[in-house]
Amino acid sequence: MSYWFAGKLYENEPLSIDPKNPALAYGASVFTTMRVYERSLEHPLTAWREHCDRISQSVQAFSWPQPNWQNVIVGCQTLLTYHPVLRLTILASGQELITARPLPQNLEQQQTEGVVVWVAQGPQYQRCLPSHKTSNYLPCWLAMQAAKKHGARDAILSTDKEWLETSTGNLWGYQSGHWWTPPLTSGLLPGITRARLIKTLTSQVITDQPWTLDLVAKFECLVYSNCVVGILPIHTVLFGNIKLNYSSTHEGLSALRQMVYRPAMRKRNC
Repeated sequence: MSYWFAGKLYENEPLSIDPKNPALAYGASVFTTMRVYERSLEHPLTAWREHCDRISQSVQAFSWPQPNWQNVIVGCQTLLTYHPVLRLTILASGQELITARPLPQNLEQQQTEGVVVWVAQGPQYQRCLPSHKTSNYLPCWLAMQAAKKHGARDAILSTDKEWLETSTGNLWGYQSGHWWTPPLTSGLLPGITRARLIKTLTSQVITDQPWTLDLVAKFECLVYSNCVVGILPIHTVLFGNIKLNYSSTHEGLSALRQMVYRPAMRKRNC
């Protein structure tokens, strides 16, 4: 495995880190995961600037030193030759750790057929500091592991009354000509793809309505989004003893996919 750490490329070498490092002892680091299109950080779909802003804002909020951004750029450009998905982690010390991985298996099939998700209920699945993507991702990881035991691809994080997001992305539901996505005030991560879609959909999206069971039961189709998968239809939700079914071939999905890729289309037309 190849990775980049603190300004240096490592190939098939173990990572040495002090056991007392706050990143290891307390999860004191922030990260972002990006899909690099056409091996270019500047490709509009890569959203490089948005990923950098996410990291920078969290680092500033926590009063940590900013990373050496030139090292970050060189590290990302080096690793994107291996795989298209990069995870950029910034430790509380300001050091950068960058890893690369391939796209998820069967992604194209899942984007066409849809997936099963499981609703995670209970305080053990509540994310801490939801407005920041910290490396303390234990609740999300626990939810994902529980979802797999139920035969699901992902988990929906929830409170007693609301659905919030999946363990890896933001939720979208379609009803009566509008797309809905849970409000940030409910306590969820402001995803980069989520922000792009809201900007593109404008008046077609409703962002201020909490996702109660009464609301989600009315949706015609359901998807989740993140920077790696784009949008992924959900055809079945396992919610306790309830099973909710949604269309994975709804006409609204095609329009939403076009919205996701519109930045690249605009660039080609310029």
